[in-house]
Amino acid sequence: MRRFPRLLILARHGLLAASLLLSTASHAQWATIDWTIAETLLAIDAPVSGIAQQPAYHDWVGEPRIPEGVMDIGLRTQPNFELLAQSPPEQTLLSPMFTGLIPRLEKIAPVGTFALYSTGADTWQEMQSLTRQLGELTDRNAEADALIENTQQLMADLRRQRSDSPPLLMVQFMDARHVRVFGENSLYNAVLEQLELPNAWDQPTNAWGFSLAGIEALARYPDATLVVVDPLPAGVEEQLEGSGLWQHLPSVQNGNLLRLPPVWSFGALPSAQRFARELTSALNADVAG
Repeated sequence: MRRFPRLLILARHGLLAASLLLSTASHAQWATIDWTIAETLLAIDAPVSGIAQQPAYHDWVGEPRIPEGVMDIGLRTQPNFELLAQSPPEQTLLSPMFTGLIPRLEKIAPVGTFALYSTGADTWQEMQSLTRQLGELTDRNAEADALIENTQQLMADLRRQRSDSPPLLMVQFMDARHVRVFGENSLYNAVLEQLELPNAWDQPTNAWGFSLAGIEALARYPDATLVVVDPLPAGVEEQLEGSGLWQHLPSVQNGNLLRLPPVWSFGALPSAQRFARELTSALNADVAG
């Protein structure tokens, strides 16, 4: 009988320790220097403590918006290690292009790497796989499944709503004379496939799904509608207004030109949703107008 109170206290301590472990797990925070991972974490409502280069994220990615209180941990290529160390995350998450940072990041917290846009892989399936992986990591499996299902449903709905379209050339400007043109293995092309819309670009692309081309290359597709995705580099819009090369492109002369707000071209399902909505809206408005 004398041991019973002590055993009871030990048992209570064990329950308390287990409770604290569960509490710690449920409040785990993740940090990332990769915007594709960031937008997916935010979309599945995972707890995020830090995201890199937040003003530029809002310029290039746009949505989901980063909540107040999420720390800006510096540049994607040069994160603020001291700031990150002040409140270490459960894990720092990154894509393979940032693996050079792993030795320094690992001194602060464990590092997880997640790939997307793998050579020869199905981009659409990879985006869904990334969503599931992040959902499992952050205990947001149900939210991840919901994001996938909502994306599939959105694509089905937009397929029924969209107008017929000529082949599309999807570009982002690098400067006034050069563009990225998106084709195979790109997010933009994956969305086109889901919406059953034709992509005019038939040239080889890199691992990120784009070709770097001079704007004169766009003249080889006179029947295509040119889709320009913002943001434009500073000064480019003014330079294009005075560019004879640009003004004489068939798509520009014929008014077959659409301009979309920023959508992260190297994103995952949140960016795919945004691009699908913006593109469908612009195509339907162009037909109606």
